[in-house]
Amino acid sequence: MISREEVLHIARLAKLKLSEDEITVFQKQLGQILDYFKKLEEIDTSQVSPMKHILDVHNVLRADEPGTSLPIEAVLKNAPKRRENFFEVPKIVDKE
Repeated sequence: MISREEVLHIARLAKLKLSEDEITVFQKQLGQILDYFKKLEEIDTSQVSPMKHILDVHNVLRADEPGTSLPIEAVLKNAPKRRENFFEVPKIVDKE
């Protein structure tokens, strides 16, 4: 089981406020998850080839080739706010 302080640290990183009951529940659940990872570490994977994906999938995206740009007016046509030839967005600054 992980400590109460570790749960509170994770909650702070996720910007969550937890009740005492939730702290207790998360201590148990996160401890169980970490115990499961310890079991997985015991498995011999030396003969297993690395893979990117569990399924045999292929990239189906088109090639990224340069082309002509859209006109500024067409790009900004549906912008909620604009300043000259730019999108205007609210300033977001995290104080932590």
